[in-house]
Amino acid sequence: MADTANRYQQIIEHIFSEKFIAGMCEVSFQRDDIISAAHELGIVLPKNIGDVLYSYRFRIPLPDSIQQTAPSGKRWAIELAGHGLYKFSLKAESAIDILPNPQLTETKVPDATPGLVSMYALSDEQALLAKMRYNRLVDLFTRLNCYSLQNHLRTTTPMYGQVETDEIYVGVNRQGVHFAIPVQAKGGRDRISIVQIEQDIEVCAKKLPKLLCRPIAAQFMANNLIALFEFENLDGHMVVLTEKHYRLVPPDSISGTDLLIYQRRSDDE
Repeated sequence: MADTANRYQQIIEHIFSEKFIAGMCEVSFQRDDIISAAHELGIVLPKNIGDVLYSYRFRIPLPDSIQQTAPSGKRWAIELAGHGLYKFSLKAESAIDILPNPQLTETKVPDATPGLVSMYALSDEQALLAKMRYNRLVDLFTRLNCYSLQNHLRTTTPMYGQVETDEIYVGVNRQGVHFAIPVQAKGGRDRISIVQIEQDIEVCAKKLPKLLCRPIAAQFMANNLIALFEFENLDGHMVVLTEKHYRLVPPDSISGTDLLIYQRRSDDE
C-alpha cells in the first residue's frame, strides 16, 4: 500500500508541476498524462490507472506540494472536465470534503436489514445502500414517500463527461410534488465530495428534468451509525442544508426514554 501511495503521489505531483503556472485557478490534464508521467519518472504504471484519480478525488488529500500553491482559504481538488479530461480546480476549503459532525445527536432505528444481505454485501458502499433501502432512511430523512428507481446510474453530461450516481430515488410529498433524490454513499476511507453532489444535480437535470432535485449523501461512521446530508445551492455554492445521524439497532434496544426524547424532538419540529 505504501509503495502504491508513493507511486500515485509521484505521478500526480509530476502532472501538476508540469502544467501549473503561478496564478492559475484551474490546471487541465488528460487521463493519458498519467501514462506519460509514469514513463517519464521511470516507475511502474499502476494496473488501474483510474484508481490514481479516484484516490485523490474521494479517498486521500492531494499532496502538500500541490496544496501549498493554493492561496489562503483555498484548496486544490480534481474535477471531471469531459470524456477523459480532468482539471485541478481551486475550491474554498469548506467546499471540498464533507465530514460528519461527531457532536450531532443520533436517532435509533430498528434495523430491518435482512441477515443474509448483511452477511453477503460485497462492499461498504453496497452495504450502506442496502441498509438505507431496507430501513427506509431516505423516507425518514426527507419526509417523503421514496422509492429506489435505479442504482449505479452511469451517464454523460456536457459539463463533466461520464459520471455515476450511486442510487436515484423518486419521491412524492403530501401535496403531490415529485422529487428526484440522487444518493452518494461512502464507506471505509472514502469521503463525501461536493464535486459529486454537483455531478448528481447535473444527472437529474438531464435524466429527470421535470422533477425537483434534492441531492443527499450518506456516510458510514461506526457501529451501524449512518450520517445523512442534504445539500442546496446557495449563491452558487453547494452547502449542507441538513445533517442527521441514524443508528440501526435491534428493536429491543430502543428504550422508553429514547421514545420520550424523540417525541420532544417531534414537538420542537
